[in-house]
Amino acid sequence: MKIIFGRTPHGLSRLHPAAIISTWWWSGLLPWAPGTWGSLFTLPFAWIIAERWDGTYLLFAAFITLIGGLWASKVFLDKTELKDPSIIVIDESVGQFLTLAFLPVEIWWYIAGFVLFRITDITKPWPASWVDRELNGPAAIMLDDIIAAIYAAIILHIIITIIR
Repeated sequence: MKIIFGRTPHGLSRLHPAAIISTWWWSGLLPWAPGTWGSLFTLPFAWIIAERWDGTYLLFAAFITLIGGLWASKVFLDKTELKDPSIIVIDESVGQFLTLAFLPVEIWWYIAGFVLFRITDITKPWPASWVDRELNGPAAIMLDDIIAAIYAAIILHIIITIIR
């Protein structure tokens, strides 16, 4: 219950909508590797959306999450005056939705999508590294993960093409 009540480490109420959204349902407040937790907490949402409708609906989920994430990140950044606090993980959710959008809804593909997105998000291949280093604000927080997701999705598409 400590994760839900009280304040974030940066003073914003954990019940503030911007805190809930930017930390992707408080997953960014978990210890050790908050970005990985944010990505992991996105997987069940992605699975339900893709299985119930279609994987391409994950593009819509990414868009809605992006819009909400831009707002929540702006509020969070304005209140804390930080550049990109690690507890903001809504960007990982956007990236994870994008990575999984065209994958088969199968456990092994989702595991591969999760792992590959985390690798590209952590290593930040260019231009994601440039965005992370040079740009500021909510758009910059989101953009480096979108670029990482594009790299992960392309690699996964190549793998699928080769083995199928």
